Amino acid sequence: PSKGLGVGEVGYLITGVKDVRQSRVGDTVTNYNNPTKHPLAGYKDPKPMVFSGLYPLDGADYPLLREALDKLQLNDAALVYEPESSAALGFGFRCGFLGLLHMEIVRERLERESNLSLISTAPNVVYNVMLDDGKAVIVTNPSEFPEGKILSVEEPIVRSTILAPSEFIGVIMELCQQRRGVLLGMDYLSEDRVEIRYTLPLAEIVFDFFDKLKSSTRGYASLDYEAIGDAEGDLVKVDILLQGEAVDAFSAIVHRDKAYAYGLMMTGKLRELIPRQQFEVPIQAAIGSRIIARENIRAIRKDVLAKCYGGDISRKRKLLEKQKEGKKRMKMVGRVEVPQEAFIAALATDADIEKAKAARK
Repeated sequence: PSKGLGVGEVGYLITGVKDVRQSRVGDTVTNYNNPTKHPLAGYKDPKPMVFSGLYPLDGADYPLLREALDKLQLNDAALVYEPESSAALGFGFRCGFLGLLHMEIVRERLERESNLSLISTAPNVVYNVMLDDGKAVIVTNPSEFPEGKILSVEEPIVRSTILAPSEFIGVIMELCQQRRGVLLGMDYLSEDRVEIRYTLPLAEIVFDFFDKLKSSTRGYASLDYEAIGDAEGDLVKVDILLQGEAVDAFSAIVHRDKAYAYGLMMTGKLRELIPRQQFEVPIQAAIGSRIIARENIRAIRKDVLAKCYGGDISRKRKLLEKQKEGKKRMKMVGRVEVPQEAFIAALATDADIEKAKAARK
């Protein structure tokens, strides 16, 4: 054993810590007989900025996912997670990441190193919700969004810097304005290269902003951003209802101006993805109790008149009425089974779809 370590030297301690998770990056080592009163300054715990749910495709893989996250957290101090369950997706984990790149790396490592197939929900940011009674609620998941009277909702804002060829200024500015961006300034670095600075809500760039930026600039643009604080926004929770029941995996917190577009997009997607049932299935998007978009999946209908060759019209009408009553009863008690493929396709981003196509080739 050595009496001490000098500059540039590497050593190790033998401690009585039974669980490695009790020792975190940034902890201060001190003398037992003469302990320090204050930890070493200069270290801040990494604060998660983006949250997403990770669920195993096969429910039996849940213990394997827990074990894989435990191992990954040993060499990634910024990763935080806690168990959560979804009525639609089963048991999984709510994970916090430093940003989009961190989220992609963690998911990629889990799938590659632990041979797991995962579904990830749409990424969310941390919202600070202030209620009328003065109570503050921190929301990292749409299911936690309070239903009561809300005084204000604050969302994280980032200062972003985009470097791109000057020919793409128009499409970049259009994209940023669509994402509620505010232009801070623009500088020409050379005749054909420009730096554009915007403030943007973090929620607007965590989903597919970078993919859209790359595709609209033919891959020439680069993006860098840093958090600058929170700002109040007109945000609402959009629920997707199947047969009148909310499906938590499809809920999202969006800006009020974009709520209708999100509802229309999700109801249209699900109408194509969910197989037809024996009864008509309404798919609705709602803000609270107000329906903002609706699609119907038409019922599979048996031809009950197939054996009626001619004959009395009242007999045919009676058979059709009987079928109609049966469908109505079925609709009252029937449950809609959403296949796993529909969940994966509905929650996938454009980048995920492209990756899946490339893998098939």
